[in-house]
Amino acid sequence: MDTTDNRIFTASSADIAEKMGVGWNCGNTFEANIGGIPDETVWGNPKASQEMIDAVADAGFNTVRIPITYLSKIDDDNDYRIDREWLERIAEVVDYCYKRDMFVIINIHGDAYHTIKGGWLFCDEENQDGIKKKFGAVWKQVAERFADRDEHLIFESMNEVFDGIYHDPVPEYYVNINEYNRIFVDTVRDCGKNNTHRWLMVCGWNTNIDYTCGDYGFCFPEDKGNTANEGRLILSVHFYDPWDYCGEEGKDVFLWGEKGQGISEEYGLSPDSVANWGDENHLQFQFAKLKKKYIDKGIPVVLGEFGCIDKGIANEAIAGKIEENRAYYNGYVAGTAAINGITPIYWDNGYNGRYGLALFDRRKLVQTQPAIIEAIVKGVKNKDPMAGLCISNKKN
Repeated sequence: MDTTDNRIFTASSADIAEKMGVGWNCGNTFEANIGGIPDETVWGNPKASQEMIDAVADAGFNTVRIPITYLSKIDDDNDYRIDREWLERIAEVVDYCYKRDMFVIINIHGDAYHTIKGGWLFCDEENQDGIKKKFGAVWKQVAERFADRDEHLIFESMNEVFDGIYHDPVPEYYVNINEYNRIFVDTVRDCGKNNTHRWLMVCGWNTNIDYTCGDYGFCFPEDKGNTANEGRLILSVHFYDPWDYCGEEGKDVFLWGEKGQGISEEYGLSPDSVANWGDENHLQFQFAKLKKKYIDKGIPVVLGEFGCIDKGIANEAIAGKIEENRAYYNGYVAGTAAINGITPIYWDNGYNGRYGLALFDRRKLVQTQPAIIEAIVKGVKNKDPMAGLCISNKKN
């Protein structure tokens, strides 16, 4: 397709989720860095390629999220100029997605991590004037570079910004996050061309559902520069509940939900093998909350990340059952999101094997987790959490 397409934008708030369908993260690639220096391959993944994007599209994914870290690629002594080669490489991968008529999301990602050398997008730092100036300068350059791209390119303000401590939001820091979102929206709109009506994604404290739905200080930004005849802002959230099942590396909790409980009972496993919170009811409640708070008011929601790590090592005798349970979990998340009008985007870090999250082998360009892919894709397509699972896996 024409990457400088100036067609009328056709995706409305009523159908943007349907058009975006189901998404895949090109994770651990453009946010990868070593010592604060971004490098596409330094975390073990090959360079992104048209063939890799083709494999993702052929598997049924309609949207690609490209997490991007800038760090040393920003010249603080030269008006925060972004390294031209880095920006052009990002544009090249965006075009891979355009060639498959996919939606593509780009953001500022690891610059907000307190654990990374060179991080700077910190809501808890004193020099907020400098941070906000730099943040606006980066987005101005990105928006200008992609000003001619049509509605298939979506900008996301930032990723998991908080003070690095897992507690309830600190009000004064949350004010800064709200201000980052405002600067982002105003800066992009001021860059003109298709940016005046482009879809933009904003997020709250640590991209957390509770902290954007509850009374913790999140303020959805105004969009005064929007020239469309409707809202063009999307809420971005992540979902890794329950974390002890989804992300905590260890052997204790390796099953989830009703299916996991059934596996545990069938094989006489310890009750501790099944997550004791965050079950199907919790998931349904969280997504229904997003629907009521935002989607029912005409504000789309994108689940920018979800997934659960491979814990087949926990009990190799039933590794196949553990993998079935992974498919069940991911399909349940994706299908329930779709029921509520939320666009789910799976977090693929490119790593297969113990504690990995990959769905593909990015070198061989083949699916490594076809059951999970089927559960996710069919769950969204049919708006049914169980659609991608075999009959024997379905609830009675």
